Amino acid sequence: METNVSLINRQYLICNGLIVNPDKSEYADIATENGKIIALGKLNPSEYAGFEYIDASGKLIFPGGIDPHVHFALPTPAGNSCDDFLSGSRAALSGGTSAIIDFVTPKRGQSLIEAYHLRQKEAESSLCSYKLHMGISEWNETVKQEVIQCIRELGIKSFKAYLAYKTSIGISVDDLRQLMLVVGEEGGIVLVHCEEGDKISELQKKYISEGKTHAAYHALSRPPETEINAINQVIRFSEETSCPAYIVHISTAEGARNVRMAKEKGLKVYGETCIQYLMLNDEVYNPDKDNYQVFPYVISPPIRSEENRTGLWEELLKGAIDTIATDHCPFNTFGQKDKGLDDFTKIPNGAGGVEFRMGLMYTFGVLTKKISLQQMVCLTSTNAARIFGWGDKKGKLKVGFDADLLIWVPEPTGIISQKDQYQRCDSNIYEGIHISGKVFDIIVSGHH
Repeated sequence: METNVSLINRQYLICNGLIVNPDKSEYADIATENGKIIALGKLNPSEYAGFEYIDASGKLIFPGGIDPHVHFALPTPAGNSCDDFLSGSRAALSGGTSAIIDFVTPKRGQSLIEAYHLRQKEAESSLCSYKLHMGISEWNETVKQEVIQCIRELGIKSFKAYLAYKTSIGISVDDLRQLMLVVGEEGGIVLVHCEEGDKISELQKKYISEGKTHAAYHALSRPPETEINAINQVIRFSEETSCPAYIVHISTAEGARNVRMAKEKGLKVYGETCIQYLMLNDEVYNPDKDNYQVFPYVISPPIRSEENRTGLWEELLKGAIDTIATDHCPFNTFGQKDKGLDDFTKIPNGAGGVEFRMGLMYTFGVLTKKISLQQMVCLTSTNAARIFGWGDKKGKLKVGFDADLLIWVPEPTGIISQKDQYQRCDSNIYEGIHISGKVFDIIVSGHH
């Protein structure tokens, strides 16, 4: 199920911009009406009397960004993640993202259908277009039947399972295989958080028993092999069950490489990484730093070594990665993250990023010539639309598609700062990074 923002019916004529689609760039004009693109090419303004005119000279026009992985108002023992659907979507729009996909996270024993309707109510305040993935936190006959109901009656076709967090929402590998059998038969897709939960739990207990409680041990308790092994398991299950698998937030170069190799074998396996894994390295976990300096970077999987960071970029260029997401899930350093001051396992995991994804990809992807403008569009919009059921209406600037347009000014430079951000959090993991370009305007289904 999905909901689009269409608060008012507006008509726009956007002229003189460089339109960037997944296959080509061209100078052209765009007319929108009733939330749809109605014309594209060299347009005569006299034929669009009454349309609001936007001069996009010297600007780029992208399909609105789609972030397929955010967690707004995610409940945890430390309180909800900082951004709800209103503040989170506002942050998304400020950075050029016009559509997000969040999650339903049912408690064990709770009906998937009930959890979905409750989550949908929360999401109504979103200023972005949105969809909801369905989380699976247990597996039994009731859940199986509700998964089928979600697909056939509610139109939900994407389901997420966690192989970590076994004491709360994680499931076993055997249950994951059963889920994939059902979802594969019904024409859906399974998203998987790939970390070996049991191994991580062992390491966490070991470090705590040794008095190693500093936030830096969060990363050491989740070594690269816990992700790589889990990714390999999911690839095997995808081959055995014929169920498409989408590996979320890949943080290791080897994990990405294994996804690419699965694709080359013809398997329906998709790779997602997040902007933080392309931008940062594990120096953020220096144990000599104060806990409060490390808290903002406690995310799962953790930020990896410089070798993994550069390796991820290399694998991205070879086709391993389909989407760049954020896993946006910020928690305040003071009052939330510091719940784990004396025990790193109690630190709520997550950081913000939905506001900065497009600017960082443009600056450190396009301007460094790692990727083209077309590749940026694919990674930040088109591929997510195609994978998650928006492919006939979003992710391209095309007549008949939704009027989700990002008008981007390429020249100006700025510095990311917590002081200026829209996301509601007392820290920013990209603090001090210089970026180029900014949003000039963003239109969401004909509304800006």
